[in-house]
Amino acid sequence: MRIERIVSTGQASPPGFWYDQPDDEFVVLLTGAARLRFEDGDVTLDMKPGDWVEIPAHVRHRVESTQADPPTVWLAVHRRLT
Repeated sequence: MRIERIVSTGQASPPGFWYDQPDDEFVVLLTGAARLRFEDGDVTLDMKPGDWVEIPAHVRHRVESTQADPPTVWLAVHRRLT
């Protein structure tokens, strides 16, 4: 298990880039706002403080946008199920 605190200030994934992670991921947005996009079905998810999402391993996703002010703060828990 790995826990990350991520601070974003307007960053987004580069054009054409998709995360494809080997671990399941639980993400909660603590402050700010963000938009995630999932490749399967071209689904977007607008997130605000308190929103969370579980992303199974190998579900391709990207960060479309993050709020710069106040910064967007995420808590991400990566876990590998064996």
